[in-house]
Amino acid sequence: MKRDQMLPSRRTVLRVAACIGAAAAARMLTAEDTVAPQAPRRAAAPAAGPAAAGPGAPASRLRPSAYRLEPMTAYTPPRYHTALPPVRRRPILSMPQLGPRSMVLTFDDGPDPRYTPGILKTLREHDVRAVFFLCGEMATDNRDLLREMQDDGHVIGNHTWTHPQLNKTAPAVIRSEIGRTSEVIEQVIGEPPQWFRAPYGAWNRNVFEIEAEMGMEPLAWTVDSLDWTTPGTPTIIRRVLDGAAPGVVVLSHDAGGDRSQSVAALSTYLPQLLSEGYELKVPPRRR
Repeated sequence: MKRDQMLPSRRTVLRVAACIGAAAAARMLTAEDTVAPQAPRRAAAPAAGPAAAGPGAPASRLRPSAYRLEPMTAYTPPRYHTALPPVRRRPILSMPQLGPRSMVLTFDDGPDPRYTPGILKTLREHDVRAVFFLCGEMATDNRDLLREMQDDGHVIGNHTWTHPQLNKTAPAVIRSEIGRTSEVIEQVIGEPPQWFRAPYGAWNRNVFEIEAEMGMEPLAWTVDSLDWTTPGTPTIIRRVLDGAAPGVVVLSHDAGGDRSQSVAALSTYLPQLLSEGYELKVPPRRR
């Protein structure tokens, strides 16, 4: 047999190749039909914040729109939840822990637009901070004074809404008096008060339990200036200076009556206390 008769013709080779190609294509189509369907591949949406780019990825690869996908809560400072204080059996009367020559000035019943600005002005002139125990019915009508107190670094405490005698008040009313006042303070300065003073110093078990439940410590006083009796400016000055001692908490008022004597007395006894080496401080903030 001749060699050229043993080799397939060119037409035969092309026909066989075409058949093989068609069979392979058919197998590919059949395989695609039997595989579980997959979601079409899409470009991954960028996550919020530079950290989502992955380690080593340059920040420039993030699109500006990436920051609009989720709130940027990951970049805000952590918010601390203040631990509830213990339920006390008696109020705090003095604060010697503030330092060997420390005293605390406190003012009750305000804010009053007639007298509180004068007290704030004197404290500001001497770069001194104090504690203001506010009545809710006064605070809600004088919110600008609360903001001024906060801006100056003073501590704002709770003194109930209407100044009732709490040891003769039903628990539900106590809760309302204290709670409403705390709500107003938090609305204005952005945080609830951490200190409470019972009007007339009238604490009882219900008051201690409710104020602790609302996150407040009870602060009373060591020296009462009795300025609410309007005894005269020199008498108020003498009472404060005679009672001066480390850790002493002084009680005065910036509302609840004519407090012009209180305003005038502060402008005299405050610089004298400072000249005697006393440091006027406020309680530290709890976390």
